Amino acid sequence: MNESLQDLLDLLDLERIDRDIFRGASRPSLVERVFGGQVAAQALVAAGRTVPEDRQAHSLHSYFLRPGDPGAPIVYTVDRIRDGFSFTTRRVVAVQHGQPIFHLSASFQAHEEGMEHQEPMPPAPDPLSLPTADELLPRYAHLFAHEKVVRRILKARSAIDLRYVDAPPFGSIGEPREPSSQVWFRMNGKLDGAVDTPLLHICLATYVSDMTLLDSVLLAHGRGGWAVGDVVGASLDHAMWFHRPFRADEWLLYDQASPSSSGGRGLARGRIFTQDGRLAASVIQEGLIRAPRATSRKP
Repeated sequence: MNESLQDLLDLLDLERIDRDIFRGASRPSLVERVFGGQVAAQALVAAGRTVPEDRQAHSLHSYFLRPGDPGAPIVYTVDRIRDGFSFTTRRVVAVQHGQPIFHLSASFQAHEEGMEHQEPMPPAPDPLSLPTADELLPRYAHLFAHEKVVRRILKARSAIDLRYVDAPPFGSIGEPREPSSQVWFRMNGKLDGAVDTPLLHICLATYVSDMTLLDSVLLAHGRGGWAVGDVVGASLDHAMWFHRPFRADEWLLYDQASPSSSGGRGLARGRIFTQDGRLAASVIQEGLIRAPRATSRKP
């Protein structure tokens, strides 16, 4: 396990300060706010720690209410909404500086057998045939708003081996494309021992799921994203459904598409498949997508 992955696991290992109150550390992100995937994953960790171990998360629905402060800890308060025969429901509010910044509802289910079907996995190349982030991003360094952006992206994602199937949005500036994209991802190291729990794998996938989902919206308009300064954006809400067991330290295909954008918002949906073709999770997110306003300068 590399140091970056251990840092990510430490970030998700919340401190319990009361029966249903947890505190999580934060860290600098690519923008001047807490990374949305971090707060969503931490909130799910908090919810999961109040649920019996024989019940696994099967869905979450969340809203990003305020930008989080990456320089301050986040307090997560869990509401035990319901403990039923098969399902358990939890509500989590994340608070910083006395104000809620994030709200999550999550449902957990005891294992049971049921009817099975799924969409087929779309075609995708072998992940090992694709360039790593260290190989890919420097090719586009001249496009970024600042030369340090490449190093910041690589550092922020160093716990994850994430590989683009096609050119990322910043590689297609000014060239609108089909509003769909694919990435392969896995953790940069194997998980074992006490940390190797189904909940952790789900929380790690939740963390990654917010990294590239809105790319498909940008592709439809030939925009490169915040890194090149032609878009101002933020996640507004995020929902996930977990269908089948998976491991976040094994290759997962994240197939993403955008059905619509309007009113300064873009909608994206994703499907996460295991390498052997099982549909592991579904994701939907709406994000704020705006072209930055031109600033007038005095002569």
